[in-house]
Amino acid sequence: MPEIAFDTETLAYIRLFEERTGARVKDCLEAEDKLVFLVEPGEIHKAVGPGGALVDRLKGMLKKEIMVVEYAAEPDELTKNVFFAYQPQSVTLSSKGRGRHATVTVDPAWKARAIGKAGKNLKIARAILMRHTDILSVSVS
Repeated sequence: MPEIAFDTETLAYIRLFEERTGARVKDCLEAEDKLVFLVEPGEIHKAVGPGGALVDRLKGMLKKEIMVVEYAAEPDELTKNVFFAYQPQSVTLSSKGRGRHATVTVDPAWKARAIGKAGKNLKIARAILMRHTDILSVSVS
């Protein structure tokens, strides 16, 4: 995996997030008008706060949509965590060129939301997964 470098703005977001939540941030990226924080394993509850209160407060402060994802070293687990809000049932990885393709299976009732308007959520998932795994593309079934 390539080394991830942060600009000063991103470092400021990470510092603020860690100060406000007490959770350790592994990565932070902006994708599709959302600020995505990847937190260390086991830190998701600390990061989100009771009923999402901490994230809601940060959204108000930063005037940005925020998504928090728990990091996992295994590509299939990380993919599941990215789609956590849509209750993923399974993740299947298949070879694709020099990397892999992830197919996330969700309940049909959640499929449209998991994909997002114009594939927005798929683009966010792909941005996260390409930075931390050999997954090059994602689809929802």
